[in-house]
Amino acid sequence: WTSLLYLCMISSSILRDRSHIDETLRLAAEEKAGDYAAALQKLRNIYHNSIKPMEQAYKYNELRQHEISAYPGRTLGDSSTDGEITSKPMVLFLGPWSVGKSSMINYLLGLSDRAEPTTSEFTVIMHGEKIRSVEGIVMAADSSRSFSPLEKFGQNFLEKLIGIEMPHKLLERVTFVDTPGIIENRKQQERGYPFNDVCQWFIDRADLIFVVFDPTKLDVGLELEMLFRQLKGRESQIRIILNKADNLATQDLMRVYGALFWSLAPLINVTEPPRVYVSSFWPYDYAPDTSRELFKKEEISLLEDLNQVIENRMENKIAFIRQHGIRVRIHGLLVDRYVQTFKEKMSFFSDPELVFKEIVDEPDKFYIFKSILAKTNVSKFDLPNRDAYRDFFGINPVTNFKPLSAQCSYIGGCLLDKIERAITNELPALLSSINSGKQPGLSACEATGCGEKPKNRYRKN
Repeated sequence: WTSLLYLCMISSSILRDRSHIDETLRLAAEEKAGDYAAALQKLRNIYHNSIKPMEQAYKYNELRQHEISAYPGRTLGDSSTDGEITSKPMVLFLGPWSVGKSSMINYLLGLSDRAEPTTSEFTVIMHGEKIRSVEGIVMAADSSRSFSPLEKFGQNFLEKLIGIEMPHKLLERVTFVDTPGIIENRKQQERGYPFNDVCQWFIDRADLIFVVFDPTKLDVGLELEMLFRQLKGRESQIRIILNKADNLATQDLMRVYGALFWSLAPLINVTEPPRVYVSSFWPYDYAPDTSRELFKKEEISLLEDLNQVIENRMENKIAFIRQHGIRVRIHGLLVDRYVQTFKEKMSFFSDPELVFKEIVDEPDKFYIFKSILAKTNVSKFDLPNRDAYRDFFGINPVTNFKPLSAQCSYIGGCLLDKIERAITNELPALLSSINSGKQPGLSACEATGCGEKPKNRYRKN
C-alpha cells in the first residue's frame, strides 16, 4: 500500500470504463457543506451539553461495555467522542489472503493496480490535502482521528497500522480500511498482536463491511469462522463480495455461488442473509465470454449500496448519538438506584462494605433493575448485564456518586432532564430538519449558554 503514494490516476484507454463509478457515487455533485457542518455542530452541542455531563458524573466510560450484551456494536470513549462524531463513514474490507481487497479499493479510487498486496498491515485510506503516509503511532496519538483507542493493542500492532492520505472526492465522504488477509494455517499468536481484538475494534466502528472471497478459494477455516462470530449482530452492515468472478464460466460460477452460500449458512444464522455481489472489482476489462452485463449491474448495485451509506451518514450519526444517550441515561438511573438503596439499607451499626456487597451481588432482591422498568419508559431489552455493575462498583465505590436528586443546579439544570430532552426532543428534531432539508440552527439558549430553573422530579416530597 505504501507504494500507492507514488502512483498516478488511471487514464489508459485499454482499461475498463469507470464513468459509472463517478456517476453512481455522485462524485461530481457539489455537496451543501454549510448545511452538513451546521448539523454536525448542532449534534456536538447536544452531546456536550446534554449527554456528556451525565456520562462524566456517573463514569459511564468505566463500565465494562463489552459485557453489556444488550448493546452490540460500537461504543463511545470519552477521549475520542468528538472524533467519532466528526469521522466519515468507515468501509471495512475483510477476507482471506489474495482475494482482491486491495485491488478493489484501488479500483474504486481510480488508482493503479500495480501496488504490491500486503497481508500483514491494517491500512486506513483517508482524505488529505496531499499524498502521504502516516505511521500508526502518529495516528494513535491524534485523538481527532478517532484512532487513539488503538494504542491499547500495543506497539507491535501500531507498527502494523498505516494511514494513507490523498486528495480524492470519494475520500472526502468515506474512509476505507484494508485488513491483513486471513491465513488459515497461521495462529493468532504468530502475528505478534491480538488480531481478532483489533478486527473487532474496526468491526464495531464500520458503517459497511465488505467480506471478500475468491471463487477458487472458498475453504472456511478456523480463523474465518472466528471472524464471522465477531460479525454476529452486524449482519445489516455486511456485504459478501464474490470477486474475480470472470475467472469462471457462467455454469461454474453458479455452482460456486451455491457452494459459497452452503459454506456460510452455518456462520450467518439469520432470517435474511447478507447481500452477495458477484463481479470482478479491478480496473481491467472482463475476461471474454463471461457475463459482463451481469457483472456491470452487480457493480452498480454495490456502488448504490455504498452511496446510500454515504448519503445517510448524518442520519446515522444522529441515531448513533441518540442510542448512546439512551445507554448513558439507563446507566445513570441504575447508579442512582444503587446509591438510593445503599442509603436506605445503611444504619448506624451497619458495615458499609457488607451492606453494599449484598446489594451488588443480589440486585433482584432489592428490585434494582425492576424499579427502573417500573418508574421510567425503559425497555427490559435495553437493560445492561447485571454482572457489569459488580465490576463497575469494584472500581468505583458507591459512596463516590451523588443521587440524581442532587445533580441539579440553577445554572445548568438537572442532568436527567437535559439528557431526556436530548433523547426525546432535540435529537429527533435535528433528524427531522435533516430529512426536511431545513438548515438546523442553534437555539437561543445554546447560543448564549443560558440556564434554566431545575425541575427535580426525583426529590422526595
